[in-house]
Amino acid sequence: MAVIIRLFTGRLAAFIAVLLAVHLFAAPAQAQFGGGHVQFTADQKAQLDKISAYLNSLRIIKSGFIQMGPEGQMDQGQFLLEKPGKLRFEYSPPNQTLIVATGGNVYIKNGRLNTVDRYRLSNTPLGLLLSDNVDLKNNLAVTGLEIQPDALVLHARTFENQQQGVITMVFSNPQIELRQWTVKDNQGATTMLALRNREPVTGPVDETLFTVPVKDPPRIAK
Repeated sequence: MAVIIRLFTGRLAAFIAVLLAVHLFAAPAQAQFGGGHVQFTADQKAQLDKISAYLNSLRIIKSGFIQMGPEGQMDQGQFLLEKPGKLRFEYSPPNQTLIVATGGNVYIKNGRLNTVDRYRLSNTPLGLLLSDNVDLKNNLAVTGLEIQPDALVLHARTFENQQQGVITMVFSNPQIELRQWTVKDNQGATTMLALRNREPVTGPVDETLFTVPVKDPPRIAK
């Protein structure tokens, strides 16, 4: 986790820390995570299968989001995901960050500094978010599941380059829908991201939203 966070700074680092939560959604069952596999009850296994089916069925998500960083900083914006392989996080002002995943790469535009950085999607947690093969019941990262009357609370941990992250994800119940997730890194810093005002998508997505961002043209002094 620390290696990925060092790639980015400030608010963007907090965002990338949150996306580490989706690491557990794509790790194969034989992945080498610390500790042994949890023995789930029959009810827990059934609920984990429901969550896995929900995640595998997702094709398009369009919603707003609120992000709370480890130092209490708050950001919000619009989130759009289209499988396979496309994603967009657009932060609201005054944050001038735009994140677009397309064509196997993720592009990070910092409007304040007028920079665009490119990373391979496979080298970031964003690639895992776009997985079509989720099997939480047999995923060694999953450490527990709380079954509540109106929510399923999934607990997991990841190990990325010897760094441990503790993850909590909340799904609505009985109608399964991802509501929010929280990441606590090995230094105790916590970042939370909640989806809100999810919008139904009935027609085709505007593909121009996944256009690779570019730097703004230089301003000409008058």
